[in-house]
Amino acid sequence: MAGLYIHIPFCKQACYYCDFFFSTNQEQRVQLVQALTSEIALQKDYLSGEILETIYVGGGTPSILLASELNEILEAVHRNFSVSDRPEITLEANPDDLTKEKLDALYDAGVNRLSIGVQSFDDRVLKSLNRPHDNLMARCCIEDARSTGFENISIDLIYAIPQRPDEDWGKDIYETLKISPQHISAYSLTIEEKTVFGKWTKQGKMQPVDDDSSARQLALLIDHLESANYEQYEVSNFSKPGFQSMHNSNYWKNGKYLGIGPSAHSYNGETRQYNVSNNPTYLRSILQQKIPCTLEILTKQDKINEYLLTTLRTSWGADLKTLRERFSFDPIKENNDYIQSLQREGLIVVEGESLKLTKKGRFMADKIASDLFVIEP
Repeated sequence: MAGLYIHIPFCKQACYYCDFFFSTNQEQRVQLVQALTSEIALQKDYLSGEILETIYVGGGTPSILLASELNEILEAVHRNFSVSDRPEITLEANPDDLTKEKLDALYDAGVNRLSIGVQSFDDRVLKSLNRPHDNLMARCCIEDARSTGFENISIDLIYAIPQRPDEDWGKDIYETLKISPQHISAYSLTIEEKTVFGKWTKQGKMQPVDDDSSARQLALLIDHLESANYEQYEVSNFSKPGFQSMHNSNYWKNGKYLGIGPSAHSYNGETRQYNVSNNPTYLRSILQQKIPCTLEILTKQDKINEYLLTTLRTSWGADLKTLRERFSFDPIKENNDYIQSLQREGLIVVEGESLKLTKKGRFMADKIASDLFVIEP
């Protein structure tokens, strides 16, 4: 399968923790939507005719778009790509954008999955993160989305927030389970250097949460969600049966995807490309019918390491047969002593042709994957 990602680089305001590419200046919004449709046409051969199973509109804040603008983009996708009969079409959204009228328009446009940036149900926390919504808006928009007909709703949560005790995080988990969304993405707050939180940390105004506390809050989440029949199918992602994110799963399964828009990434199995993270430069380039990207040709080492990094984060793990047949690489033979030590510690298991991290091992997923990386001599 193949996926399409479309980046909408606009936000109403800057959240204090966010390091994604966006602009709060929307003066060029109309031109950018037109440029996105142009890039879609320019990139129509990137996936070599593969059928699109997923379309993901991310950002930024894609819910800023008018329904007519989203329709324009989706129509360009259908004109230039073969799209499956029942694609998963996800829109990232902020609760304050999701009025009943907007939800009706999104549903009519073909969006069938919403990823809502709730982050917390605590108004004090939302204010400290500089989120543009409050608890009531979050609850109301989810209720309205369901009444509109949306049957696949994901919500984002953030844990490991400084000076926030486990008890308060537990309340967010409790409120989430009362709402019972189909999917939950939960992310540990990372302090990025160029954000407001990064500046405050450098000035000594903020102290990041330590790794042990972050792991403890993740463990609390896992225990509660497992009891409520959610599967942790990736380190940060949980779903009810049948509601895994098809789009993100394609990333983790090493599938092909095309990224459209400023800062978007693309991958076709052999190369990776990165669009420029600058709106004016992006617009000028597209007007000249040029893709403003940096191309990286992946080595065998790159491919193996990326495969290990992504698949070991998931419940299905790394497929040993794929590694042998596609890359002539067997991680067990190459790292036998290390893998045996991980098995003794209860961090990893070998099940048939799958190398999987245990529940305990997923807390160390990135470290274990990096320890297994192929290093050039």
